[in-house]
Amino acid sequence: MSAEQVLRIRGTPNERQKLFFSSRARYTAYGGARGGGKSWALRRKLVALCLHYPGIRCLLVRRSYAELKANHVRTLIEEYGPLLCYRDSEKCLTFPNGSTITLGFCASMRDALRYQGQEYDIIAIDEATQLTEQQFSIFKACLRGVGAFPRRMYLTCNPGGVGHAWVKRLFVDRVFRADETPDDYCFIPAQVYDNPVLLSADPTYVHQLETLPTKLRDAWLYGRWDVFEGQFLPEFQPEIHVVAKAVIPAHLRRFVAFDYGLDMLAALLVGVDGTGNLFVLQEICRPDLTLGEAARAIEVLCRGQNAEYAVASPDLWNRRQDSGRSGFEIMCTAASLPPMTAADDRRIPGWRVLREYLKPQQGAPLLRICADCQELIRSIPLLLCDAIRPEDASGEPHGATHAPEALRYAVMSRAAPYCERDVPDRNFRFPSRNTSLF
Repeated sequence: MSAEQVLRIRGTPNERQKLFFSSRARYTAYGGARGGGKSWALRRKLVALCLHYPGIRCLLVRRSYAELKANHVRTLIEEYGPLLCYRDSEKCLTFPNGSTITLGFCASMRDALRYQGQEYDIIAIDEATQLTEQQFSIFKACLRGVGAFPRRMYLTCNPGGVGHAWVKRLFVDRVFRADETPDDYCFIPAQVYDNPVLLSADPTYVHQLETLPTKLRDAWLYGRWDVFEGQFLPEFQPEIHVVAKAVIPAHLRRFVAFDYGLDMLAALLVGVDGTGNLFVLQEICRPDLTLGEAARAIEVLCRGQNAEYAVASPDLWNRRQDSGRSGFEIMCTAASLPPMTAADDRRIPGWRVLREYLKPQQGAPLLRICADCQELIRSIPLLLCDAIRPEDASGEPHGATHAPEALRYAVMSRAAPYCERDVPDRNFRFPSRNTSLF
């Protein structure tokens, strides 16, 4: 094949695609809206790397191999046929200079675990929001090698999907953990308006996006990450539910609701006014705490607040095999907590009650959240509908479930008008449910 044949490959990148091509960040995400030219840019970038670095090892991943073949392999063969050799049995594209693009798929953790121990110089994940953060972490560990090649990961993404939360955290909100380096992450947003080739080839495409339902339109046309199809609690609107601390009434009766697990403690200090309105005043959301450490953290949350009770997941009252004591007993000996009671943890009724509290009543909702409670405010919009039971929230993304679970316990502890039965009382220190909590 001659150089002249290579130069006949068509296509000129738009301005956003040029930014994508020039990024040298370890992790670069491109997209955010439909029609931004993500797939074209991803293919061009991989081919350019393979031609520039003889012997480089690339991995191209999508949720399913069928999607990968339909969206990338066929087009790569059509555009670059003389440049590469494709063997379906090996799921690999090979270049004359020894560079390769391995074709992968990841529909489950079992699929992701197949890549443990493998090494790639470049990893491209198409539609990254279809992967969980744990699956993403496994691929991050594969980004290594001994050759003199760049080590980079390229992702394309749209709002929504099981991976919405971690993509938004890292690339849009840029909220990093201690083990993450901000300079490693680059996000290049793109919309259909940035893609003149598509606008010229299909002028009706923008109109199709404009006529979608509001939330889907905002996500697909404008690339908004705070609204997306499949949101479990679309009733939550920050502009009406999030308020400044200064406007919250000073005279409230207070209680605590918390969800505990080894991976995360989410505890909320909640206030109730004289007409039953709820205000989430403060939060503590911390990972990797023992029961004793969690109890001390809740004690700090309650300090000086005169919290009258604490409502928690009923599994804290189960006996632990290692000690013979329940989590409730361990927490009570570790700190001076408000009287604890087991939450009514029915999921679907609980979410229904939460929706009632979020629904505006005569112009104002029954529930408002202090702007200081950033984890709760971040998590509520990330909840997804369960694929089997759409009236329940999905367990993924798992990191976004803890604070909303605590909020569900909180509203159920106040929700006698909505409930068919009382909250179970498993704590003899707590008054009988025949008497009012307040």
